[in-house]
Amino acid sequence: MEAVAEGLWGLADEFEKKGEIGKAVKCLEAICQSHASFLPIVEVKTRLRIATILLRHSHNVNHAKSHLERSQLLLNSIPSCFDLKCRTYSLLSQCYHLVGAIPPQKQILYKALHLTSAAAPDVSAKLWCCNFNSQLANALIIEGDYQNSISTLESGYVSATQICYPELQMFFVASILHVRLLMQWDDQTANEVERALQRCNQVWETMPSDRRAHCMGLLFYNELLHIFYRLRVSDYKNAVKHVDKLDAAMRQDSKSRGQLTRFTTTTTTSAGNDSLEPTYFGNAKRALQDKLFLAPPPINGEWLPKSAVYALVDLMIIIFGRPKGNFKECDKRIQSGIHIIKEELIRLGITDDVREVDLQHSAIWMAGVYLMLLMQFLENKVAVELTRSEFLEAQEALMQMKNWFIRFPTILQACESIIEMLRGQYSHSVGCYNEAAFHYVEAAKITESKSMQIMCQAYAAISYFCIGDAESSSQALDLIGPVYRMKDSFVGVREEASILFAYGLLLMKQQDLQEARNRLAKGLQIAHVQMGNLQLVSQYLTILGNLALALHDTGQAREILRSSLTLAKKLGDIPTQIWVLSVLTGLFQQLGERGNQMENDEYRRKKFDELQSRLADTRSSIYHIELIDKVKLQVQQFHEIDMKRTIADESMRVNLDIPESVGLSTPMPVPSSSRLVDLDTGRRVQGERT
Repeated sequence: MEAVAEGLWGLADEFEKKGEIGKAVKCLEAICQSHASFLPIVEVKTRLRIATILLRHSHNVNHAKSHLERSQLLLNSIPSCFDLKCRTYSLLSQCYHLVGAIPPQKQILYKALHLTSAAAPDVSAKLWCCNFNSQLANALIIEGDYQNSISTLESGYVSATQICYPELQMFFVASILHVRLLMQWDDQTANEVERALQRCNQVWETMPSDRRAHCMGLLFYNELLHIFYRLRVSDYKNAVKHVDKLDAAMRQDSKSRGQLTRFTTTTTTSAGNDSLEPTYFGNAKRALQDKLFLAPPPINGEWLPKSAVYALVDLMIIIFGRPKGNFKECDKRIQSGIHIIKEELIRLGITDDVREVDLQHSAIWMAGVYLMLLMQFLENKVAVELTRSEFLEAQEALMQMKNWFIRFPTILQACESIIEMLRGQYSHSVGCYNEAAFHYVEAAKITESKSMQIMCQAYAAISYFCIGDAESSSQALDLIGPVYRMKDSFVGVREEASILFAYGLLLMKQQDLQEARNRLAKGLQIAHVQMGNLQLVSQYLTILGNLALALHDTGQAREILRSSLTLAKKLGDIPTQIWVLSVLTGLFQQLGERGNQMENDEYRRKKFDELQSRLADTRSSIYHIELIDKVKLQVQQFHEIDMKRTIADESMRVNLDIPESVGLSTPMPVPSSSRLVDLDTGRRVQGERT
């Protein structure tokens, strides 16, 4: 009978190679359904093979799970077969994970760990121990049990150390950093995050360079975690070197595409010969060269698929390049990232008419990864287009975000506040300050992020200042006063820069010019030294130049305003150019420089006419009213328990935690220069776009 089984196994292999998966499964199931008696171990191997094929080539997780559960029962009566038992436990754990059955997944993993602890402490047992600890840590993360997850990862690290396996050691210390940095970090755990970061550096440096060269997955994972850390602590300068390193690695990897990136191992065991990567890293069938493995067999899993990692590197380059005005490179990366993501969405079956209720459960998490990345790219596109006054392009990108959110409201729930904030950005850019304030306030209400709330309150205050009447100024004071008093408790420099800008305007309104100058100078220093945000620097310089003019410091006003105009031209920021030119006209008028005044004002009128033409096209667009309308987004919430669990839980595993990358848009400057120095600068104020 064993010869019959081997013949059917071989036939199934041939069918699988041809892509005839149904026939392959039927060949194997013939063994399980046969009236003839096969040895239990033959049936176990067959059911394992069926489950592996189903998980690799289909979404039929429940069918695979039933075969594995039957295998487990059969193995209970067999005293040996350590490797078969481990493979069964590993695949069954992944099936439970895919169907959202976390308690039985934990139960099977605890059973598996008990098996490995009772086995001889050889390399194979330690490798399987690493596998099970990795999966258990992920299950604990889903339940929000971060401390026990870290303890489990530490156990995996110990096993990896016992067999002197630096790649696995790096996998576990990077995973610990991931949990501490993206899931557990608060004021009390900041030191633990720093220690986890240093530990990653130490383990990585102890690996021989030739072995590091084969660990592309770990390289990307480690460097991205370092970038996220630098973003968290607002250390933009030191983050850039990690971004450059990733970009170079991505280019090199693209050149050497086709050469399989595999981990070398000092031992050959059956544990790794036919392993399936943990499905919580995504279950799409991909060629080996399209994978960025995080760990050797029998783990093999990716944090994210290579395409998502590549898109993420593009996104990092945009986030750090856009504030510096590198729009050409940003355009290229936005186009590249969106192209990658849309191709992957099609592979997941997400076409124009698909909504989240149509998704297979096993595809929800990976769809969420790509959809969240897509929204980040579109968000940055909106920011770029608003900066250079391409309002129609910004409209289109913002409408795309809105439409994606309407189709996938549960998966993209976290994006609702971002969309509201961007509607505020857009409204402010086109001079609809009342509508802008409404959307900013709504965004602050929706989000649970303290940082986002603070930023939106500052933006709303600036929009209220731009309205200019007494009631609006009072509303601005109500928003910015309390936030300013608590600012010393904030970690982020973005928040502080925004608050100082708004508070400086408030002090100007209150005629406290010298104190306003001090606060704005501090904000300028943050924007220049810590953030490197040229647009925000230009805006700060403009208002400081206006203040210098009001304080009759014409020499400093001239110097500051020229610097601001240079930056605004580099950014293609037309409204800020007009604002600076308006103030310069007033300066030349005050100094009696008639020639400079006329030349400057002529250029200002030219820019103003250009902007008005763009605004006219924008306001005639069919999307304009829809975007500025003081109505929240209306979506149909599907209230699918399984989907909500999947999104809420799995998103923790891949929480990118990229700081909001967009700030205030440009206000409309007053058309007349007659009010240049009357300190009613609110209508000419432009906030930051971080």
